[in-house]
Amino acid sequence: MDKIFITGMMFYAYHGVFPEENRLGQRFTVDIVLEADLKEAAADDDIDKSIDYGAVYEATKRVVEGKTYQLVESVAERVADEMLTAFNSVERATIKVIKPDPPIHGHYDHVAIEIVRSR
Repeated sequence: MDKIFITGMMFYAYHGVFPEENRLGQRFTVDIVLEADLKEAAADDDIDKSIDYGAVYEATKRVVEGKTYQLVESVAERVADEMLTAFNSVERATIKVIKPDPPIHGHYDHVAIEIVRSR
């Protein structure tokens, strides 16, 4: 299966378990890998037979910056649902939601959740 990678998409949203996360918001980064058969799109050089990266970004933005969730797991699940619903050629979606600045005391780069959903 062919893969499209769209990584490092940045959003500002209000997801989190703690009230201050819902009130103040924070940064989120989303990485997506979409698996689809891209042979026909490549052979015909036809965007209509591929997946529009801009549409993927906008769909992701609507989910991440839309409804507030307590868990990044829920955000990832909704993004995966959107990818499989909006893009018929996607057979499998890997969604990674990164929370760079969660309210955890300690030294770390970030926390993240990654899910894989298929048709």
